[in-house]
Amino acid sequence: MVSEPSTEIMEATYHALCEHGYANLTMQRIADESSVTKAALHYHFDTKQELLNAFLGYLIDQFEARLACDASDPRERLTTFLDAIFSTASDRDTDFAIALMGIKAQAPYQSQYRERLEEVDETMQSVVKDAVADGIESGLFDDVEPDTVAHTVVTLVNGSRVREVTLGEEPNEARSLVEAYLELELGWSPEGEA
Repeated sequence: MVSEPSTEIMEATYHALCEHGYANLTMQRIADESSVTKAALHYHFDTKQELLNAFLGYLIDQFEARLACDASDPRERLTTFLDAIFSTASDRDTDFAIALMGIKAQAPYQSQYRERLEEVDETMQSVVKDAVADGIESGLFDDVEPDTVAHTVVTLVNGSRVREVTLGEEPNEARSLVEAYLELELGWSPEGEA
């Protein structure tokens, strides 16, 4: 019985994930982080997987809002994308990044999670592809294949998340690699004039 999740339930899920990680997350631990009872959680979500699927949808909505950029300049849109992806380490919650990695590890077994992760991947690729195509059309970027650039950038982003969580690598290291790739492919540096 999936229903529209309340912000309180989504925030409680976030806090419970940070505190207990994916492996030790239970409906009771989520309820403990909110004013909602375990029974009330089960009224809205039959299973923990359904609740986590709704939580992933909630995160996607927030992420898409951070990626949104109405600028007509494709350079500005790419910079907004990079800013949203590579926020500074102080802005990030390491415990949550680790918990999210646990959810991602379940994607081969949970089709709902895999579909949500595919949705994020497609959104990121679309933002990059559209900005690159617009930059080529306006003569701001070198003539390249936008799909290939978008796929490569998103692959670098996804790999950087694994390195960040497992190796403690700083996000700015991965951002530098993505920027160097964009400069090589597009003939434009994100650090350059927008």
